[in-house]
Amino acid sequence: MQYRSTRGPLDKNLNAPQAIIKGLADDGGLLVPTKFPSSSLPIENLPKMTYQQIVHLILTLFFDDFTPDQLQKSIEQAYGDQWDSQQITPISNSHSNNYYLELFHGPTLAFKDVALQILPYLMTSAVTIEQISNKIIILTATSGDTGTAAMRGFSNQSGTQVIVFYPHGGVSPVQLKQMLGQRGNNLTAIAIEGNFDDAQTEVKRIFNDITFNHQLQQNGYQFSSANSMNIGRLILQIAYYFSAYVQLVDKGKIKVGDALNFAVPTGNFGDILAGYYAKKLGLPVNKLICASDENNVLTDFFKTGEYNRQRQFYLTNSPAMDILVSSNLERLLFDLAGNNAELISRYMNQLAQEGHYQINSAIKEQLDHQFAAGFATQDQVIQEIQRIYEADGYLIDPHTAVASFVTKQYQASHNDKTPTVIVSTASPYKFPETVYKAITGKSVSSSGLAAVQDLQNIIQQPFSNNVQALFNQSIRAEQVIQPTKMEETISKLLTSTY
Repeated sequence: MQYRSTRGPLDKNLNAPQAIIKGLADDGGLLVPTKFPSSSLPIENLPKMTYQQIVHLILTLFFDDFTPDQLQKSIEQAYGDQWDSQQITPISNSHSNNYYLELFHGPTLAFKDVALQILPYLMTSAVTIEQISNKIIILTATSGDTGTAAMRGFSNQSGTQVIVFYPHGGVSPVQLKQMLGQRGNNLTAIAIEGNFDDAQTEVKRIFNDITFNHQLQQNGYQFSSANSMNIGRLILQIAYYFSAYVQLVDKGKIKVGDALNFAVPTGNFGDILAGYYAKKLGLPVNKLICASDENNVLTDFFKTGEYNRQRQFYLTNSPAMDILVSSNLERLLFDLAGNNAELISRYMNQLAQEGHYQINSAIKEQLDHQFAAGFATQDQVIQEIQRIYEADGYLIDPHTAVASFVTKQYQASHNDKTPTVIVSTASPYKFPETVYKAITGKSVSSSGLAAVQDLQNIIQQPFSNNVQALFNQSIRAEQVIQPTKMEETISKLLTSTY
C-alpha cells in the first residue's frame, strides 16, 4: 500500500510507515492511499470476530509494511485492561428507536482513545522499519480531546515528545484538567489566545516551514502528528463502524446485509470520514449524517456546495466541535473528485486565500446521495440530553446530543426508517456542567471534578475506573501564548533538550 498527497503529484508516494511518521504531506495536503483496497471485508464473517480481530483485519489492508507480529503486539497493548469495556466500543440498547455507539470507555473518556492508544506502538514500529534515528515530535492542535488522548498514549514513549496547543478558555474544565494532569517526561500542553482553527492553521504552517524543519533535522528531530490529519489515526477509526454493525447483528436487531445510518457529531471531519471509508470497504451504510453545532459551516456546505469559513465563530457547550475549517473534508473531496489533486489544490488555495470555495455539480451530486447534514443550537443540545434521559435514564454528552438531535430532525423530515447508530464520542462526565443543567433544569454550582461528583449524586450510578481516575490527577500551571509565538515556543522547548 502506497500513500500520496491530496494536492500533489502521484510520483511522490510513501509507504505506510513513512506516511504515519510524516503525518502531513510536504505540500500541505493530506496523505491518502494511492489506490483504496479493492476487496471488501467479509461482512458475513465479522460477527464471529472480536474488536481486536476486526482491527487486525483492517490494518493488514492498509499497513502491509508492518509484520503480523508488529500489528498483533500493537493491538494487544492498545486494547487491554485500560478500557472499561471488554467490547472496547460497546453499542447501547435502543433509546428513542436509535442506538448509541459508546466510544468513550478508554482512559481519557473520548473517542480519540480508540486510535491514540495504538498509534504510539505503530509509530515506534514505523521508526524501526524506516531505521530513523531522529526523535519524533508529535505536534498537535486540539479542541479538547485529541490533546489528552495523544499525551496519554505517548506518555514516556521512547523516542517521542508531544507538544499540544489548545484554545485558551475553549475546552471544558474536565478536558483542561486531563491535559494539565497527564504525567510523562515527554509531554507539554500550551494554551493559545485564539480558537482551534487558529491553532490548527499555525500547526499546519509549522509543519510546512522548510527552514524550521531543516533546523530540527540538524538537531535530530522531525515532526509527526496525532491529529486526524495523520492517516495512521484515521484508518484505525474505521474499525468501530464495523464493530457497531457486528454488535447489532449479534443482538438480532439487524441481519447481515441490512443497511444502517450513522449519525456523527462532526468537527474536523475525521470521524465521519472513517465511516465513509468503512462504506468503501463494503459496510452496508445508507446515509452518513453529518451533525454540527452552531459553527454550522458543514451544514451549509452540504446544503449549498459552498464551503465558507467567513462567519462568526461560536464557543458552544460542545467545544470539541467548535471548528470552522474541517481538514478531513479535503480527503473526502479528493476521493469524490476521482483523485483530482489539481482540483483539490485549487479548492484549498481558495479557502486559504479567499475564505471559501464552491464544489462542482458532479461532486455535489455524490454528496447528496451519501450524506445528510444538520445542526443543533446550544439550547437544543440541552433539550436533547433531557429528552433522552427522561425517556429511559440514558445519559449522553453534549456532542452526542448534537448528533442525536440532528438524527431526530432528519428522521422526521425524510421519513427514513433505516436503523440508525448515533456515534457517542465522549463520556457525559467530561461535560458535567452542561449535562447536570440538562437533567435537573438548574445550573450546577461548581465545575470540573466537583460538577462530576454533583452529576453522580443525581444519577446514582457508580463511576467506572477511568472516570474515578480523574480524581487522582494533580495539574500543572496553565501556560498561555499568542498563536504567533507557537513556533518560537516549540524551538525553546526543543533547544532545552538539544
